[in-house]
Amino acid sequence: MRHLILGNGPAGVVAAETLRRAAPQDDIVLAGSEDAPPYSRMAIPYLLEGNIDESGTWLRKAPGHFDRLRIRELRGRAVALDTDKRRVLFDDGHFEPYDRLLIATGSHPLRPPIAGVDLAEVQTCWTLADARAIAAQAKPGARVLQLGAGFIGCIIMEALARRGVELTVVEMGDRMVPRMMTPTAGAMIKRWVEDKGIRVLTSAGVQRIDRGSAAGVAAPLAVSLSTGERLECELVIVAAGVAPNVGFLDGTAVQVAKGVLVDARMQTSVAGIFAAGDVAEAPDLFTGAHLVAAIQPNAADQARIAALNMARGEAGATRLNGVLAINVLDTLGLISSSFGQWWGAKAEDGGAGVELVDDARYRYLSLQFKDDVLIGATSIGLTEHVGALRGLIHGQVRLGAWKARLLAAPLAFVDAYIACSQQPMALAR
Repeated sequence: MRHLILGNGPAGVVAAETLRRAAPQDDIVLAGSEDAPPYSRMAIPYLLEGNIDESGTWLRKAPGHFDRLRIRELRGRAVALDTDKRRVLFDDGHFEPYDRLLIATGSHPLRPPIAGVDLAEVQTCWTLADARAIAAQAKPGARVLQLGAGFIGCIIMEALARRGVELTVVEMGDRMVPRMMTPTAGAMIKRWVEDKGIRVLTSAGVQRIDRGSAAGVAAPLAVSLSTGERLECELVIVAAGVAPNVGFLDGTAVQVAKGVLVDARMQTSVAGIFAAGDVAEAPDLFTGAHLVAAIQPNAADQARIAALNMARGEAGATRLNGVLAINVLDTLGLISSSFGQWWGAKAEDGGAGVELVDDARYRYLSLQFKDDVLIGATSIGLTEHVGALRGLIHGQVRLGAWKARLLAAPLAFVDAYIACSQQPMALAR
C-alpha cells in the first residue's frame, strides 16, 4: 500500500508517523512545498523575537528522523489531482501515484485587494522566508504598520513589539481578536495593548499603500487609512487572515466549501482520499455543521484519525467526536482563551449566559449555556484551571442544578467540573 501525504506541517508529520506505526510495511511519501525541513509556523514569532534560530522551528529535530521511519520526503507543490488514475501532478511536472491520499496542504495568508499591497516592503508572516524578510526590515525604532488584529495578528504583534519597533495595528473589526473574543473581552485586550505602547485603530482599514517618494514623504511607504489619516512607515505586515490551499482540487470530485469537506473518519467525498488540519472542514462537536478549525491540536487529532483509517481502509472505524473550537492567546503577557461556541445560543434555543468583568485587574469570564450544557466560554487573565472549561464543553457535561450556580457565581466552574464530570473517589477501607 502506498500512502501519499500532501503537506509536511504538523498534520502531515503526525499522519506519517501514525501511519508508520499502524502500517509497518507500507510505503509512505511526505511531500512539502517549501525548501525547509518540516516546521511549525507557530514558532515563527519566537524566531523573530530571537529566542530560537531556524532549527528551533523544526517539528522533528533528531537527524535522520524520517529516514529511520522509512518515510520518504519529497519537495514539491501539488498542482493537480487525477482521482481516476490515483496520481498527483507536482509543479516540477512529475506525477506521484498513491493508493491512499491525505490532503494536509494547510493554508496561505490572504492579501486584501489594496493598491500597493504587493510592494516589497509589504510582508506577510507565514513562512520562514517571510520571517527572514521581516527580520531584515523590522529594526529597533522602525515604523511598522500591521493590518489585522486577529489571532495570528496578535501573535505577530508581540514578536514585533519585542523587536523594539514603533508599531501601529489597524483592525477592520470593532475590537481586537473579533473571531474569538466577545466585545467586552476584545476591548479589554485593546486597552492592555495600548497600555504597552502600541497604537491600535479598530473599525479602520487600509485603503492604499504608496511609495513614500510618490506621496511626497521621505519614508519608504505612505499608508492611507479609511479614517482619512496617512501613516508613514518602513514596513507593513499583512495579517488579514488565511485561506485553505485547495486550488489543485479544481475540477475533481473532491468536494470543497471553505475547506475540503470530510466526514467523521476524515475521508473526503472520494473514497481513499482524506484531509486533515487547516485545509479540512470537519463536523462541529455541537451542531454537526462543517467548519475549519485551524489550530494545531485539532490538526494533530484529525491527522491521527485520518492515518488510522488510511491504514485500515474501509475497515477503519476511528472517528472524530467533532471539532471543538479552541483558542489560547498570549498578548504581551495577557492570557486569553475561548472554547466552543463562545458567542452563545439564542434564548429561544435554550441559550443563557453570564459575564464577569474586572477591568482594573484585567480579568474576564464569559460562560454560555444551551439548556444545562456549557457550550462556550471566554476568559482573560484566568490561567489556572481553564482546562476545566474545556472539559465541561468538550464532554458536553450535563450540569443540572450547577447551571444556576454558575450563572450566579461563574468562577465556580472548577467545582462544577469536579462535581459533574468526575467519578467519586472510593472510600478507603
